[in-house]
Amino acid sequence: MAHELKLPLPATPRPPARAARAGVAWQRLPLLALGLIALVLGLSGGLARLGLGAPVPAAAGAHGPLMLLGFFGVLIALERAVALGALWGYAVPLLAGAGSAALLLGGPAPALFAASAVGMLVLTTWLWARQPEPHAALLVAGAASQLLGSLGWALGFVFGATLPAWLGFLVLTIAAERLELSRLRPRGPAAQAAFWWLASACALGCAAALFEAPWALPLLGASLLGLAVWLLRHDIARHTVRTAGLTRYVAICLLSGYAWLALAGALIARHGLPAGTWVYDAALHALLLGFVFAMVFGHAPLIGPALLRIRLPFHPSQYLPLVLLHASLALRLAGDAAAEQALRQAGAWGSVAAIALFIALLIWRATRRPS
Repeated sequence: MAHELKLPLPATPRPPARAARAGVAWQRLPLLALGLIALVLGLSGGLARLGLGAPVPAAAGAHGPLMLLGFFGVLIALERAVALGALWGYAVPLLAGAGSAALLLGGPAPALFAASAVGMLVLTTWLWARQPEPHAALLVAGAASQLLGSLGWALGFVFGATLPAWLGFLVLTIAAERLELSRLRPRGPAAQAAFWWLASACALGCAAALFEAPWALPLLGASLLGLAVWLLRHDIARHTVRTAGLTRYVAICLLSGYAWLALAGALIARHGLPAGTWVYDAALHALLLGFVFAMVFGHAPLIGPALLRIRLPFHPSQYLPLVLLHASLALRLAGDAAAEQALRQAGAWGSVAAIALFIALLIWRATRRPS
């Protein structure tokens, strides 16, 4: 059933009947466009960092913040503003979009992103007050992690120290939504306790990394590996993968993403995140491309209708960008392991192509007439 497929973002209540009849929510498109612009610029910057050139040179030095705070900051904040249903909530994604612009134009980007993170925490806490469930509390922890990293950046902490907190924001957000779904298949006390120990270790590792505690990254990596194993063992995707259509597609996205999360966790636990090394490149892209973008690919058919009130009927072509994403990431990591820049570059182009194809298919499915 459609309501059993949860997003890696806070669940959006079903709109009232009169809202559903109002057609596409065009007024939200400009905010979504801010996130998509940050995505395009972030991807361009990533290519430039590999020596492949970029239409906007400044994007090369802003690749990480554009992706983590510009794209995901806007997307997740917009979804939460829709869930809350209050006009002031839309200021949060707007601030994140302004932060992306400031990155490229020389404005106070850290301050704008920190202000957006404050708003994200307020939005999430408000939603938790409406629905005081354990998964909602974990969403608050994820938002707090985003705020911690953003405040650290605004206060002058180096990017390498703030990065784990932003990673924790995404991981805890996704883990919280998968925890909510697990209510459909109750787990024993030991499994529930293991989940909370792992989530707590992840949050602690992210916070301690800001202050460069020597045990922070090993703890963070171990918790990511543990969460991946837990999700592979307990997520309902293990059962829904045996179905068909959209449900099966989402399950494959989830399970494949958990495998990349496990690899990223193992690398971080063993090696940390030494900037400028193959481990840094491999661990970050396994986590962000292999895990997080697999979640995006799987749940966009649900997020789109919730945000914009549009139809996104499932089509088997959705598997094409997913396969390309994983194949190109494997190629990039092979280049990391072999110190072959050409393989890294080919893998990066493949990942950009996968995301571009995914967006093109979304637009095609949203605009095609019902058969």
